[in-house]
Amino acid sequence: MTEARTDQPESGTGDPAGPEPAADRPRGGRWKVIFVALLVLGALAAVGWVLLGSKLLVVRHVEVSGAALAPRDRIAAAAGIRLGVPMARLDTGEVRARVERLREVESAEVRRDWPATVRIVVRERVPVAVLERGGRYERLDRHGVTVADGVSRPAGLPELTVSSPGPSDPATLAALKVLTGLPDRLRGRVAEVEAADPGSVELRMKGGLTVTWGPPERAAEKIRLLDSVERTASGRSLHAVDVSSPEVLITR
Repeated sequence: MTEARTDQPESGTGDPAGPEPAADRPRGGRWKVIFVALLVLGALAAVGWVLLGSKLLVVRHVEVSGAALAPRDRIAAAAGIRLGVPMARLDTGEVRARVERLREVESAEVRRDWPATVRIVVRERVPVAVLERGGRYERLDRHGVTVADGVSRPAGLPELTVSSPGPSDPATLAALKVLTGLPDRLRGRVAEVEAADPGSVELRMKGGLTVTWGPPERAAEKIRLLDSVERTASGRSLHAVDVSSPEVLITR
């Protein structure tokens, strides 16, 4: 007898239960994304609390450097930094502006030194001349700003003589520009600098020599001319030299 066979159609190689529904597959991935996002938000919140709300990173020390004319405690007081304020909340620009209002300070740098120190580095104005006014002696910087004053005349600074001294006076600025443009070997010999107007600056040197400088321009030529005259035998006995126009030298 021949045994009859009934061939069953192949049902494929997959799971007899069929593939997983597409809607069920992404659920695990979505929960992972949500979990990671919550972790990131939690970390950011923790960092924000540490920086802005906690007592961990607050100002505990204020240090001042670069000061010689202005007392350090006065600079710290002018800075107005309140101890205990969070370091991240400190407005360094406002602190710098307050410090730079002090007459002795030309510029300032304010920086955070984590975790708890604020450092203030000042660059003070440098006195270059002295002005007698109202029985007091004012020390002026190269911009004509009064840096300090007192009842006794400071040593080592030439006297400034102008009609309207101040940082906005053209004659003051011209005289100080001439003075600060001199090399040390000449500037150290100047006893007085005078200017009736910006174009007529005069230098009175220690020893009696008067140098008519004129305007501040062409300083290098005037310095070379004055040096060459003083190196001559007759130059050592001169009482006055006019170098206001370097093309024409006038001596007497």
